[in-house]
Amino acid sequence: MPPWVEAKKTGLSYIQLDGNIGCLVNGAGLAMATMDIIKYFGGEPANFLDVGGGATAEKVTEAFKIMLRNPNLKAILVNIFGGIMKCDVIAEGVVAAARQVSLKVPLVVRLEGTNVELGKKILAQSGLPIISATNMADAAQKIVAAAKSGRAA
Repeated sequence: MPPWVEAKKTGLSYIQLDGNIGCLVNGAGLAMATMDIIKYFGGEPANFLDVGGGATAEKVTEAFKIMLRNPNLKAILVNIFGGIMKCDVIAEGVVAAARQVSLKVPLVVRLEGTNVELGKKILAQSGLPIISATNMADAAQKIVAAAKSGRAA
């Protein structure tokens, strides 16, 4: 089954592209801006993936599974603005998803918004090699470097 069909079944918006950096973002506008800043810093987005405002651990896990089907994928950037979606909830989902899929590619996470400090704490205490980013430029620079090196740090 094509990845976009699989995504639609789980309430995700997904379009596969030619790059190697997976993007998991909430909101179409932020997704477009994320892809633009990745390109600005010399990277190539592998997909457009919008988890929407109600992302659950299950949705995030499905998003990871869909992105990981792409053989060109070298790294994943999670870029979330938590307004409706709370950063602690998305952080729990990211940690659960990374564990469930035994994530082997570098993962950069940029969180901003509601419960951001709690979300960052959850990521930091997960024991996973998650690279935290402070803003979009920082996230883009870190994910492009991680995709090129293949290392999480």
